[in-house]
Amino acid sequence: MHNPFGIPEILEELQSILADPEVNRLGPEVAEPAWESPLIGVSRGDDPLYAEFRETIGSFYWTPLEAFRTGFPDSGAAASDLAVIVWALPQTAATRHDHRTCTVLPSRRWSLARHYGEAVNDRIRDHLARALSGAGYPAVAPARLPEFQRETSERFGIASRWSERHAAYASGLGTFGLCDGLITERGKAVRFGSVVAAIDLPATPRPYRSRTEYCLRPSGCDACIRRCPAGAISAEGHDKERCFAYIRGTTMPFVEGEIGIPAASCGLCQTRVPCESRRPR
Repeated sequence: MHNPFGIPEILEELQSILADPEVNRLGPEVAEPAWESPLIGVSRGDDPLYAEFRETIGSFYWTPLEAFRTGFPDSGAAASDLAVIVWALPQTAATRHDHRTCTVLPSRRWSLARHYGEAVNDRIRDHLARALSGAGYPAVAPARLPEFQRETSERFGIASRWSERHAAYASGLGTFGLCDGLITERGKAVRFGSVVAAIDLPATPRPYRSRTEYCLRPSGCDACIRRCPAGAISAEGHDKERCFAYIRGTTMPFVEGEIGIPAASCGLCQTRVPCESRRPR
């Protein structure tokens, strides 16, 4: 029997939302798109990677089944019944162009995408969860659940109950860079969204063998280290506390003056680097 919500149909749902200029825009007064055409990936709810994430990040971290049962507490679904559907929304060429010229503070377009573009992403999360549920495939967007919140990982510091970057890694969309950004086929200047649904979809193959396979650091690349105005990226990796302190203390007040909203905008490490808009070969 044909699944009316196969991967092509889900991708079409995403594209139809992004094709609406009244939805996919950088703000109420900015009539240009926030995002380019999306990438999509799928992993199964019983993928062993999710248990690994929970073990390394912390006991607070949701597996797909825990996220699903948070939304549907009476469900008898098993992990093997679930699919994790993840998409990546690439920043536009205009936003990336503006951001490449910045060295200390984020560009206006980037900050608008961080706030209004993420509202578009929330709309996609909500729409897809409703559409799948309405078609008989119960679905939740973990990042939209009331129980979703920031947590503290004993090993990694700042964390949360669900990571869409980790779900994207599990779903074949890319691998991590030195700055913790996920490098996709469209680069790491992207935002992610996800839903967990009780639906039989095939997992997207993972064309990589390690979590950092696409990062050029082993060949000597230090572009994101040099791009970080906070000094939060080093050869040892990403200092989350230093990064967040710079955002809270420096970029958020600046962004509030720029667009009237204190959005958590920075992302300088995602542009003017070899992995900005493609997977470096």
